[in-house]
Formats: sequence, C-alpha cells, structure tokens
Amino acid sequence: MRGQEAFAALPVGKKVTVRKTVSESDVYLFAGLTGDLSPNHVDEAYMRTTTYGRRIAHGALLVGLMSNASTKIITDLPGTIVSYGYDRIRFPAPCFLGDTVTVTYEIVERDEAARKTFARVTCTTERGDVVAAATHILKVVE
Repeated sequence: MRGQEAFAALPVGKKVTVRKTVSESDVYLFAGLTGDLSPNHVDEAYMRTTTYGRRIAHGALLVGLMSNASTKIITDLPGTIVSYGYDRIRFPAPCFLGDTVTVTYEIVERDEAARKTFARVTCTTERGDVVAAATHILKVVE
C-alpha cells in the first residue's frame, strides 16, 4: 500500500528546482573523492590556454546535483523509492567554477505497471546555458 501511495504522489508535471553555486572547494573536494584530477578541473594555467579559458566543473558533479533534486522530489513520501538510473546524460556547455546552476527536475512520463517515473532534468546557469541534461528514472520498490 505504501508503494501505491508513493507512486500516486509522483504525477506527470510534478517539479522541483535546486540551486547551487559551484565553488572551487566543490570541485577540489569532488576531484579528491573521485580521483579525477584532470587539468580541465584543477589546472587554471593550463585551462587558460584552451578554448574554455578557465577551469570547468566535472560533469559527474552536475549529475550529483541532479541526484539532489531527485531526492527532494521524493522527500516525505512513504515506501522505498530508488534511482533506477540516468539515460542520455549530456553536457552541452561548460559549467565554470563560480557558476550558479539551477537544476530543474520534472516528471514527464510514468510506467504504471513497473511503478517507474521518468523525469526531464536540466542544469542551467545564470547565463541561461544548459550545462547538463538527462532523463532520470525513479522506481517505487515498496
């Protein structure tokens, strides 16, 4: 019963937004946690010689912000709801250190039989650039 109640509370059109300024410490902590010390993320002098002109945040860090939004949409719902995964993750523009990113998470489809929801997730900077986009799947387990 709890799972049915949770699934019913996730209708098409339900939406949350989360906002975060991506700081230098976010990028360094993420680099240390994952071991991804690519110069794209941690070497300002190198990045000044590239098309980007400055360091960019890890794409996977942006996926972490997407995860935060998915958690917010299920907060206070009964039952067990899990991430079933992300499809078609894209990073169409760079996210620079200091960018404020707004994550918009909106349920756009439901699979009643499988008790899955499909959400359109976008990360947009204050300049209006979409720096990450994906489809996220939630599954109501019980």
